Amino acid sequence: MAKGKKRQRNREASAGRESPRPAGPAAEHASEPGRATAGGGSVTGPHGVGAPRRRFLWTAWLGLLGIMVAEGVWVLVDFLRPRRARARTDEPGVVVAGAVEQFEPGSVTAFPQGRFYLVRLEDGGFLAVSRECTHLGCTVPWVADDNRFVCPCHSSAFDIRGDVVNPPAPRALDLYEVRIENRVVKVNTANLRKRRAFEAAQVTRA
Repeated sequence: MAKGKKRQRNREASAGRESPRPAGPAAEHASEPGRATAGGGSVTGPHGVGAPRRRFLWTAWLGLLGIMVAEGVWVLVDFLRPRRARARTDEPGVVVAGAVEQFEPGSVTAFPQGRFYLVRLEDGGFLAVSRECTHLGCTVPWVADDNRFVCPCHSSAFDIRGDVVNPPAPRALDLYEVRIENRVVKVNTANLRKRRAFEAAQVTRA
């Protein structure tokens, strides 16, 4: 009989130690996964999952907007930039070299964009001499100390008029058409004239 009463008291003590299960809405919220508990913690519901996606889309939009603004600024700057280089030509293939007075007699002026040298002879006449050697097409520099064009490939040499003074080049340097309009020298790089040797008729005078 004593043993039965002791077991009953033990069961009652164990039942008293169990925490009651919450009922109603509170119990439902506590059982949902990801909800904050009394001890704290982050909520990972639908709004929490979508936040990184929204941040990514917002960052991508800002980047695209920045690119568009940069392109707009570049176009504006390019439009407002002085057109000195482009002003060198007034029609396709024609290079406006400059006023006649800019070029001293006996001078050679390189025009890399047109691939020619503008030569002003001692008598004031002009020649636009191609910079390509007539031997194998190497670029021929003007050597002022020697007063001649000297090919670095095979040592062909030409005088200031483009005439051959040292082979193996077989003929004089080719010429481009020179025009003088309103005291301005223009060279037509679309009109290359091949020649055997220098002739006085090739010179353009102001």
